[in-house]
Amino acid sequence: MIDFQLLKTEEGLNRVLKSLARRGDTSAAAELKTVAEKRSATIREVEALANERNVQSKKLGELKAQGKEAEFDALRETMKTVADRLKVLKEQEAKVEENFLHVLARVPNLLDDKVPDGKDEHANVVVRKEGEIPQFAFDVKPHYEVAEAQGLVDFERGVKISGARFYVYNERIARLERRLANYMLDKHAAAGYSERMVPLVVKDECMFGTGQFPKFADEYYRMEKDGLSLIPTGEVPLTNIYADEILSETELPISLMAFTPCFRREAGSAGKDTRGLVRVHQFYKVELVKFVRPEDSEREWLRLTADAENILKGLGLTYRVVALCSGDMGFTSSITYDLEIWMPGLKRWLEISSCSNFKDFQARRAKIRYKNAAGKNEYLHTINGSGVAAGRLVAALLEYHQTADGNIDWAAIEKKLA
Repeated sequence: MIDFQLLKTEEGLNRVLKSLARRGDTSAAAELKTVAEKRSATIREVEALANERNVQSKKLGELKAQGKEAEFDALRETMKTVADRLKVLKEQEAKVEENFLHVLARVPNLLDDKVPDGKDEHANVVVRKEGEIPQFAFDVKPHYEVAEAQGLVDFERGVKISGARFYVYNERIARLERRLANYMLDKHAAAGYSERMVPLVVKDECMFGTGQFPKFADEYYRMEKDGLSLIPTGEVPLTNIYADEILSETELPISLMAFTPCFRREAGSAGKDTRGLVRVHQFYKVELVKFVRPEDSEREWLRLTADAENILKGLGLTYRVVALCSGDMGFTSSITYDLEIWMPGLKRWLEISSCSNFKDFQARRAKIRYKNAAGKNEYLHTINGSGVAAGRLVAALLEYHQTADGNIDWAAIEKKLA
């Protein structure tokens, strides 16, 4: 959540409105401006009337002490009117505040000044590329064609069991993804991340804390009877480990990771990536989360991005780092780098990780603070990224290690995981 103190000044409000305009969110900007001005006007009216009450109450005491009964009685009647009006205003203020917080909860994070401007993904900026586009002496097939031909993934039985965009891994590929998980976890542990095993269902306040609720509630699998949701990413439980807590500065930075299944009701645009392992409703990934001091957040965000990149480098995959533009930014992020791998079978770039600096946005929502050197409680910054998505990694390895006869060079994959 953005700092609502910003909305108390014209300069702060303009800063928020400018960020929303860069995102192309004009409706949110108009609504926020309206409710912020209504809130400020109501607060001013309540404060003015309360001040009048206090002044007149003091005057009542003076009149009574002076024995001026007639003036005392007249002022007391006036004060009853003031008290009645103040009661009504207080009730209005509570409703205005509730509506203000309702709107504020749906306002996205402020964009970092370094985020490039643009309407959509076509305006994203390539920061750098690593590796060369692999060349093959034969036409490389998409991973799903190889997986089906080799009996590695059973898409039909996945649909039979759970519906569209679910799948069953058969033995060899199930073992490969498990090995990839260990490979990633071991690499990240060496880089300083501490592993956690977390719940796969979370309370609504956890989804609110990381920004999934309330605006995007329909995109996730929810168990209404229990008031719980299946996690869309390990980011949710990992971040909420410290919800409603005050950490000490000496504990920071804290770097956590977890390998979890992820559940997404929304799985991309209709008709896009409906085949294979690219957009599915259940998938696995290693998630990286950092809790840092505000002054360290940019450096730690770049470190986390480099940690995710090291997985791709170690497996010999060609990738690029892409700075998301203002119109393609996620709701909670202030700045994001996507890591995209080249898929020789799909013949395009595919996002495999998003590394984002949320600054204090999630910390405010989840109430995560730290006591700084001056002894003052301050909101810390949170950083998050996939390190990386296991299913897409499997898909990439199948495409990179095809052979001309349609098989997979398993020995080459094993060598990289050794």
